[in-house]
Amino acid sequence: MSRTIIISNRLPVQLKIDNGELSAQPSVGGLATGLKSVHREGNGLWIGWSGLTQEDTPKAMESKIDQALAELNCARVDLNAEDIEGFYYGFSNRTIWPLFHYFLEYSEFELNFWEVYKSVNQKFADAIIEAANDDDIIWVHDYQLMLVPQMVKEKKPDATIGFFLHIPFPSYEIFRTLPWREEVLEGLLGADLIGFHTYDYERHFLSSVRRLLGLEVSFNEVYLDNRVIKVDSYPMGIDYVKFHDAAKQSLQLSGADRTDLQMKLDEHKKSAPGTKLIVSIDRLDYSKGIASRIKAFEYFLTQNPEYKEKVRLIILAVPSRSNVPQYQLLKKEIDELIGRINGELSTVNWTPIWYFYRSLPFENLIDLYTSSDIAWLTPIRDGMNLVAKEYIACRIDKSGVLILSEMAGSANEMSEALLINPNNFEQQAQALKQAITMPLEEQQERNSLLQKRLSRYNVETWANDFMTALQEQQQEENVYVSQKINKSLLETLVANYDAAKKRILFLDYDGTLSGFHKDPQKASPDEELYQLLDTLHHQENTTLFLISGRDKETFTKWFLPKKYNMIVEHGVWISRGGEDFTLLEQVKGDWMEKIRPVLESWVDRTPGSFIEEKNYSLAWHYRNTDPDFGEKRATQLNTVLTGLIGNDDISVLNGNKVMEVKSSNVNKGRASVRMVAEGDYDYIFAIGDDWTDEFMFQELPEQAVTVKVGLKKTHAKYHVEGTKKVREVLKRFAKM
Repeated sequence: MSRTIIISNRLPVQLKIDNGELSAQPSVGGLATGLKSVHREGNGLWIGWSGLTQEDTPKAMESKIDQALAELNCARVDLNAEDIEGFYYGFSNRTIWPLFHYFLEYSEFELNFWEVYKSVNQKFADAIIEAANDDDIIWVHDYQLMLVPQMVKEKKPDATIGFFLHIPFPSYEIFRTLPWREEVLEGLLGADLIGFHTYDYERHFLSSVRRLLGLEVSFNEVYLDNRVIKVDSYPMGIDYVKFHDAAKQSLQLSGADRTDLQMKLDEHKKSAPGTKLIVSIDRLDYSKGIASRIKAFEYFLTQNPEYKEKVRLIILAVPSRSNVPQYQLLKKEIDELIGRINGELSTVNWTPIWYFYRSLPFENLIDLYTSSDIAWLTPIRDGMNLVAKEYIACRIDKSGVLILSEMAGSANEMSEALLINPNNFEQQAQALKQAITMPLEEQQERNSLLQKRLSRYNVETWANDFMTALQEQQQEENVYVSQKINKSLLETLVANYDAAKKRILFLDYDGTLSGFHKDPQKASPDEELYQLLDTLHHQENTTLFLISGRDKETFTKWFLPKKYNMIVEHGVWISRGGEDFTLLEQVKGDWMEKIRPVLESWVDRTPGSFIEEKNYSLAWHYRNTDPDFGEKRATQLNTVLTGLIGNDDISVLNGNKVMEVKSSNVNKGRASVRMVAEGDYDYIFAIGDDWTDEFMFQELPEQAVTVKVGLKKTHAKYHVEGTKKVREVLKRFAKM
């Protein structure tokens, strides 16, 4: 039975050695929570660093540590202090972290850091190779382990590997400054599925792959040797029920049952009724924009003095990487800023900023979320920012206002929040004023929509979505590999063609017999094509069909005088031997209950899109989405629906920013199979270039010669590079 092996820099376990006694407690955190179900299913294994270096681990305790971890389905990668310094504090957090967050001035390109990073990644890869069986699914996490997928793939070429990056992937112009950029990209491309939080990060990655490695990228797929690597976005959610229920329970407590922090917050609200509490929770990191936020708060109070003593900012800065120089300088800057502002603006009854430099237990985070009227989160750059989602989940009465940086990944899903540019003090001041004065009804309307979305796409859904896509990719790997028609293969195909007693050919037009044109009417057949088709059409014991999505009026004009057999509009109309077109199929079908859940899942993962339900059709609108993202999602949905409706009587119509699914009972596969059934053909040939031709490739008999035009995934047995090669093959058939 296959297992899922999860790999991250740190294990989801807290180990402590105290007086020779070992304790091991499962961690509570976003990733640990999200992958809990995946880890537990099927005796899964989690590989990572234990948090204890070799120097901190007594030899006598090693077997006890391994046993304790094994009981939690975990295994450790042994790292020494030098590894941690060069790999974690060095390359990961002084090279990759600042670079990927657009702080190029903080990036240190030290060769020693890179060498240690490579060696530690190899240690992780070796641990996976040793532990993994051939049918296991491997899921690697985050920027510390970007070389691992390729290292594993080299030793286990058939392994199924997923990778998820939890931080932003920068634009090509930033990423190209990394001296080891090709090696990092090649490392990631060892995975079969690469996931990002947002479409922007995905787009940046694909741009770098195309520009730096020169690989073919088609929509969200990378073609590498005989592999297709899928790249997609999966916005990470939170454990919504955990936060929502904890907030409910907290609000039901009274008197001495409340936490000390909640008592102080309640006391403050009682002593200063009408005062708004603004909460700001971040790790202490330059990417979080904490210093800029404090300056923006000072600017707001300066511009709006009437709000002095009416608002209070609570800053919780969680200590992080305190031995990295930039973090030490940031801590000093924030301490001085808060000290100055409080010193200048405080009154006897009021201190503008409450500052906590520590981590707080879970119940105190809930206290802050439930007691604060406004959450103000303004990262300069952030992969996701789950604090924004946690705050919304804790608003039981749906009150409260979220002010969120548009640079956070979560902003893509949380358009009902007040989105701001973290570098614009004026805009932040306006947003604060809008939040303070926002009517309760509007707050509840906004938060109701946010809560509905967050509860549906939670952290478990995120993990399951990724794993489902990875498993599907594993299955598709075998389905979509086609053989290139080279010289020797062509000789075999031609010999079989010549030996056949009765032949039938199905030839797509656009992208197959003729290239594409901006104006489709100008992609008319040239004289060479007419001669080729004439020869095949009049060839003895040969039936030729042009089969296309084109309208019958265009093909009537171009080909009817030639008396070719034609099937147009994907199988709706047929013409034989120069006769007028007649209907080939009648429309029917009862399919909407099957397709609706698919469209709903696309709405969940495509912010701005919606479903329009009509009497006999379903339409997915994406005019309000990011233009590039909408087009990409439409292409994916097209492919999914094509696979789903193979045996149903429906088709997909692409309109202007809308995709409509309608009853039709027609496709090229059905039409071609019907034609084959009319004769005793011993040589069947079909060629085409796009998804509509996949119906033919799937539905024609097994002995059919099916050919895809272009290097795209396909159900066809063979492929050729382009229209020029198509004509070369057909000329050999025609003896021209």
